[in-house]
Amino acid sequence: MTIALDQSVPDFQAQATGGQTIDLAALRGRQVVLYFYPKDSTPGCTTQGQGFRDQLPAFEAANTVVFGVSRDGLKSHENFKAKQGFTFELISDKDEALCQLFDVIKLKKLYGKEYLGVDRSTFLIDREGVLRQAWRGVKVPGHVDAVLAAAQALHKG
Repeated sequence: MTIALDQSVPDFQAQATGGQTIDLAALRGRQVVLYFYPKDSTPGCTTQGQGFRDQLPAFEAANTVVFGVSRDGLKSHENFKAKQGFTFELISDKDEALCQLFDVIKLKKLYGKEYLGVDRSTFLIDREGVLRQAWRGVKVPGHVDAVLAAAQALHKG
């Protein structure tokens, strides 16, 4: 099952950095940003994560919690988070349960070879757990600002 806009996101639990288990149901009352990225410590993913890190106070002011999600393991996530000074948690989706739920695994090409990889995507979930906005095939420049503007507008609305 893939989630569509204006539909409730099924509750899920996922392992994250800091020894945390993220439980979507426990986050009711707050907006949630899930940004899916291909791989820890790669240039685009680092730049994107730094953008969320730098704007985190503005997200928090809009009652919005941010999580990065990739298929990397928790050890890789902990290293990436520490090296970049991320103040938000990274979710490890090794079994691709969240990737499948949000339909972010796509056929990609690199140096002529095809493989299945994570399509850089971001999702904004409202305080009641309903998917309100989705960005797919994200280009990093300007993206965090667009997500922040949408989170702020949703918070005010």
